[in-house]
Amino acid sequence: MTLYDTVTLTVKIGTNAQVFEGIQASGNQPGSTLLGCWYSDIGALGKVMVLRGFESEAALVNERKRLLLEGNPFRCGEFIDDVQAESYALFPFLPPIEPAVHGGIYETRVYGTKLASLQHTIDAWEKAVPERTKRSRLVGAMYSLDGNVPRFLNIWPYASVDERSRVRAQAVKDGIWPPKGGPAHLTTMESTIYMPAPFSPLR
Repeated sequence: MTLYDTVTLTVKIGTNAQVFEGIQASGNQPGSTLLGCWYSDIGALGKVMVLRGFESEAALVNERKRLLLEGNPFRCGEFIDDVQAESYALFPFLPPIEPAVHGGIYETRVYGTKLASLQHTIDAWEKAVPERTKRSRLVGAMYSLDGNVPRFLNIWPYASVDERSRVRAQAVKDGIWPPKGGPAHLTTMESTIYMPAPFSPLR
């Protein structure tokens, strides 16, 4: 799978358990596979993010239509204040995202890029990722297929917040991260620390 979507739910306070129950009960839709479900712990709170992989572009589009027309995402619409769905394509040099147990926390980082800078970013990451992933795993990096602003998402698992800080600081000190020339092409940066739901295939 190289096509994915994230569905980020803004949930009513105190309803995470009900939202998790709905997501788990919904199961996989035709042509899609649930890969991750996390709730925000540091950053914008009250968020539950679902990551799914798709077998084809048609499957992704059909699921987006279903989500919009039914109007009851993951059977838990009564517990949700807002829904944001985004489609992504995996950076072409990376392996497909697979379920795995990493433990600890997951950091999602979303970067906006300047116009005509996305391919430069992918090329820079391709050169830098092999050394960076010797320090810690990368779940995936992917660029958005919708919206007005070019952007990309990357997901990193860590054992703890302390490990995240240590690994990132050492990677910068060693000169292997961020990718050479990469920051000059960025326009915005956003980071959220998520914790995996008990049933999340990525946890």
